[in-house]
Amino acid sequence: MATGDEKSVMVVGVDDSEQSIYALEWTLDRFFVPYAPNYPFKLFIVHAKPNAVSAVGLAGPGTAEVVPYVDADLKHTAAKVVDKAKSICQSKSVHGVVIEVFEGDARNILCEVVDKHHASILVVGSHGYGAIKRAVLGSTSDYCAHHAHCSVMIVKKPKIKA
Repeated sequence: MATGDEKSVMVVGVDDSEQSIYALEWTLDRFFVPYAPNYPFKLFIVHAKPNAVSAVGLAGPGTAEVVPYVDADLKHTAAKVVDKAKSICQSKSVHGVVIEVFEGDARNILCEVVDKHHASILVVGSHGYGAIKRAVLGSTSDYCAHHAHCSVMIVKKPKIKA
């Protein structure tokens, strides 16, 4: 916990999904913009870049040739995610944000970052997967809600009603 002048830490997990970007904007609008420049939290924005070998997910003839291309694409995506997060923070005049990129599974990365920074809250977006897709892919938000050593806020993007 925060002592003295030390601020509590908030970690926001981001990826290249619109749900993730919505969660970041939602968090900034509610916990940072109204309090500028005396933010109640020290903000860390974290992107977990998948490992190229696990992203390819198979081993066989030709796999070794594909991995460098997949890795280059994942690095490009990570750079875009970081640029987007920086841009959003700048557009809302939120300063002093630390943006970190780690390689690995987002579920594990986010829980490790929470521990590393002694975060008091973790914010993640919800992709809104159905039961089958969630069972196959695994839910990062569900995993973090059960394993992170802090409070977890799952931000859901409202569905547009037609």
